[in-house]
Amino acid sequence: MGPTRKPNVCSRLSRRALGFFSRDAGVVQRTNLGILRALVCQKSTKFKNVWTTHSKSPIAYERGRIYFDNYRCCISSVASEPRKLYEMPKCSKSEKIEDALLWECPVGEILPNASDYKSSLIALTAHNWLLRISATTGKILEKIYLASYCKFRYLSWDTPQEVIAVKSAQNKASAVARQAGIQQPVLLYLAVFRVLPFSLVGILEINKKIFGSVTDATLSHGILIVMYSSGLVRLYSFQAITEQFMQQKLDLGCACRWGGTAGTVGEAPFGIPCNIKITDSPPLLFEVSSLENAFQIGGHPWHYIITPNKKKQKGVFHICALKDKSLAKNGIQEMECCSLESDWIYFHPDASGRIIHVGPNQVKVLKLNEIENDSQHQVSEDFVILANREKNKNENLFTVTASGRVVKKNFTLLDDDPEQETFKIVDYEDELDLLSVVAVTQIDAEGKAHLDFHCNEYGTLLKSIPLVESWDVTYSHEVYFDRDLVLHIEQKPNRVFSCYVYQMAIEWLCKCRDADLCEDH
Repeated sequence: MGPTRKPNVCSRLSRRALGFFSRDAGVVQRTNLGILRALVCQKSTKFKNVWTTHSKSPIAYERGRIYFDNYRCCISSVASEPRKLYEMPKCSKSEKIEDALLWECPVGEILPNASDYKSSLIALTAHNWLLRISATTGKILEKIYLASYCKFRYLSWDTPQEVIAVKSAQNKASAVARQAGIQQPVLLYLAVFRVLPFSLVGILEINKKIFGSVTDATLSHGILIVMYSSGLVRLYSFQAITEQFMQQKLDLGCACRWGGTAGTVGEAPFGIPCNIKITDSPPLLFEVSSLENAFQIGGHPWHYIITPNKKKQKGVFHICALKDKSLAKNGIQEMECCSLESDWIYFHPDASGRIIHVGPNQVKVLKLNEIENDSQHQVSEDFVILANREKNKNENLFTVTASGRVVKKNFTLLDDDPEQETFKIVDYEDELDLLSVVAVTQIDAEGKAHLDFHCNEYGTLLKSIPLVESWDVTYSHEVYFDRDLVLHIEQKPNRVFSCYVYQMAIEWLCKCRDADLCEDH
């Protein structure tokens, strides 16, 4: 028997209308996304450029919303043509939003207010206020004043949708202080909050006395990651640090006395005191050295990826077991390419434990296999996506001298030569389970790009969408594929930002009498 053919879109829509599905809401959702995936990938479906705009300030995109003017203006991209959701009042430079995260209501938790069940934008302002803003109206729902003793600048998820980390700019000694031999004792601060309802975990200081000359530090999944200019990366348990070194538990909105000053925690001008001060070296969980601090953890079981800490090793990646640092079999991955831009590698965001390795002319999806009767794992290819290139492009060039003699010169093109199709961006659409790949080719004076959708399981090319705008490889580009939407943001010289929005348009509909027999969908 051959493989079972999946029901076509018409059949699935009919079955959905008749209620032929489990009562489990997840089954219905997966069915709907399966229908949408089939519509997105069918030959007759087009993606049309429905909106283009330009801005002098950065443009950001998050889950169907386009943000302009430092998140002050929000445009919905869900409608047939993007429309303005809200525009917050103009503010001074000190009040502008510097960074933001989109929070979406977690399933199964009881929240205190009805507004809490709707999406919110968690925003950090230039004057150290942490705001929770309604994602649909722009109304400020909550505000917390952080502190006056440092400048907070960056927002990130410690645990996605649950815990956020607010990182300060690094404290650097002035030229006068350096000449006088005065060193900054505190290098940076990390403020950690649980979201909705907002509750403070604490503010941690990263000081030079305990950690040494740190270049950066961040939190991820409860792990404090500290990086050094030498390439060293150290991992610590944030929970263990909190339990051992928290001086006093603080609650937002409660009265507090700290260092001879009284105030309300989270309100101006008192703010939030730094209540986690490390006085002794915390237990070290893990340590590794990597070029440019490049370090990633993922896979099943846990593995990590590094580049050996030597400049000549750039572009060489080692995949090692986290438990004992042993190199996986075939764990040295090097893409033999000659290009101006280096290749990159990362763990697949689909939680499959696979690894994506991207070069100018190929995308390798790798997997970790268990070796029988051996604790070691082996890295093998799952599938490879190749750029569409002319064969034998590296060829001989013939020139004719003044005397009529033919001279043959050998030359070799770079793997990311602009006249050859080159991969620039690879992303994953988790709801439709598709890999999206941006490929660019220089045609005459301008570059042309197309976005390809590949099956995440087998790598098969399912759909290709041409982008109508030209693509300059010297500009910075971001491309988002979100269900039935494609959005391209580019940054041109002199801080000119452009945004191009594409939406799915089905131009041909099935006219078969018996939808269940139609195989074109």
